Amino acid sequence: MLRFMPVGDSMTIGSTGEHTWRYRLWQHLCRSYTGPFTLVGPRETLYDKLAEAPVSYAYAEPDFPRAHLAGWGEGWQHMAPLIGDAVRSCRADVLLVSLGLIDLGFYTNAEQTAENVRAFAAGARAANRRVGMVWLPVTPNVRAQTDTDFAVEVARFNELLAKTAADLDEPGSPVLLASPPPSYDVATDTYDGTHPNASGEHKIAAAFAEAMYQGWDLAGPYEDQLSPITRTRYSAQDRTSRSPHRSSSSPR
Repeated sequence: MLRFMPVGDSMTIGSTGEHTWRYRLWQHLCRSYTGPFTLVGPRETLYDKLAEAPVSYAYAEPDFPRAHLAGWGEGWQHMAPLIGDAVRSCRADVLLVSLGLIDLGFYTNAEQTAENVRAFAAGARAANRRVGMVWLPVTPNVRAQTDTDFAVEVARFNELLAKTAADLDEPGSPVLLASPPPSYDVATDTYDGTHPNASGEHKIAAAFAEAMYQGWDLAGPYEDQLSPITRTRYSAQDRTSRSPHRSSSSPR
């Protein structure tokens, strides 16, 4: 049984009435992965905006493994102290991580955030020496369009995240850096400039799926729910980069 743990902030936990990208990835793996798998984590709820707390179970489609380690307003600095116990208790094999926006927006600069990434990886490996990780860079958001200083920090952190992934990648515990979702558009893929709508959920799920497919030959390409334009872009990326950058190890 391969156990995937989604780790993230408000874009990963989602809010009342949403599918979440976790559900979209689950659908994809059901279609394309032949081995037994599940989603794991110490939490299960959505964020309820009216209650201002993660107390909702009202998923748009609740019939899937809803477990995760995600929180509204939480970042790398919040998850680093938690990840060891979560990996240990849930026996996670692969961490699918989408963090950074909250850190850079409210708590830490790019360099400090990158240090918290390293602390997160160390905590995860202390719990499972063979854990695999897929890290998604900070995706486009409305604040980066209007706040120049914030945009600089996001760009700098994404550079540092790539370097950290390369530094920490090792055969027994591989680290993949997912590519930012092709054609991700704040105007059409979010409902408020930050949080993904249905098309944004698919594109984030696709970013994780494509990273695992290209890096580990796990499952298949994420094509089923993408628009023809996005599918063409992923296909072109696959032809040009999949073989040269294939990781020598996978978590399977």
